Amino acid sequence: MTPAENKPSPVWTRKDLTGLEDLSRQEIETILDTAPQFVAVSKRESGIKRVPLLQGRLIVNWFFEPSTRTRTSFEIAAKRLSADSLTINVQASSSKKGETLHDTLDNIEAMHSDVVVIRHNCAGAAHILAQHHDSHIINAGDGAHEHPTQALLDAFTIRDHVRRQREDSNATLDGIRVAIIGDISHSRVARSNVWGLTKLGASVILCGPNTLMPPEVGRMGAETTSNLRDAIAGADVVYALRIQLERQQKCLFPSIREYIRLFRIDNESLKAAPAHALVMHPGPINRDIELAAEVADGPRSVVLEQVSNGVAVRMAIMHLLVNGRAA
Repeated sequence: MTPAENKPSPVWTRKDLTGLEDLSRQEIETILDTAPQFVAVSKRESGIKRVPLLQGRLIVNWFFEPSTRTRTSFEIAAKRLSADSLTINVQASSSKKGETLHDTLDNIEAMHSDVVVIRHNCAGAAHILAQHHDSHIINAGDGAHEHPTQALLDAFTIRDHVRRQREDSNATLDGIRVAIIGDISHSRVARSNVWGLTKLGASVILCGPNTLMPPEVGRMGAETTSNLRDAIAGADVVYALRIQLERQQKCLFPSIREYIRLFRIDNESLKAAPAHALVMHPGPINRDIELAAEVADGPRSVVLEQVSNGVAVRMAIMHLLVNGRAA
C-alpha cells in the first residue's frame, strides 16, 4: 500500500466555507485531497460526468455581482454532483424592493435549500448569513475581503504542478514562492491566496503600485515590493491580478500606459523569473494590460487549468459541507 493510499479518510466538521483566514492547514488540505476524485469524474472516458453524492439536494446560486467563471463553475459542479440547482436573478428579485438578505434567505430555506452560494459586494455578507441560517453557506466573493474557492483552486493547481514536476504524489507547497502582481488593495483573490498559500507553507510576495497596496498586508505574512523584477526573481508562480479599470476614476496610478510599463507580465518581464515558473490569473483577463496575450496563451500559462480545476474543487467543497460532517 502506498503512502497516499495509507492516509486516513479526510474529515470535515464545518457547516460553511466563508473564508480561508480561519481555516487550518489540515482543513485546507482536506479540500485539496478530496478534489482529485472529482477531477477524475470530469475526465471520464465514458462521458458520464456525474456522481450521485448530492442527488436530491438543492444548490442555490445567489450572485449580487457579475460573474461568468465562478457562477458557471458552481452550476456545473452542482450538476456533476447530481444536485438540483437554482440561480436567482438579483435584478428581478425582492431585494430590489428592499427585502433584507436574511428575509430573502428565510424564504429560500422555506423551500428546503441545502447549499447557498453567495457573491455580494459587501464584505462579511456570507459570514453574517452563515451565523443565522441552517443552509450551508459558501462565499463566492464578498467585496474586497475574500474569495476562498478561487484561492483553493489556485492552490490545487499549483500543488498538482509541483507534484508532477517532482514526480512525487505527496509533495506539498512548503518552500514554494508565489509572486502576486497588481491591484492588491481591491483584490479578494489576493487576500484569500495569502491566507491559503502561507498556511500551506508557501511564501508570498505582493507587488504593485504603492497606492494599490493595503496597509494591513504586513500582518498577513506576505512580503511587499513595488519592483516587478524583484518580485518574480526566484518565483515558482507568477500570479497576475486583474486591474480593476472601474477604479481608475480614483487616479490610483497615473495611467494604464504607466502600469503596463512597470507591472505587465510579458515575455520581457518574465525573463526575470525561473524557467519553470507558472503564470496564473483569476480572470477575466484585461489582455495586454496586466497580462500580455503572448503569455496568457503561452506554454507557462495554466489559466485554463485553473478554470477546469475550479469545477472539481467546488464539487469537493459542496460534498464536504453536506456529507463530510457525517464522516
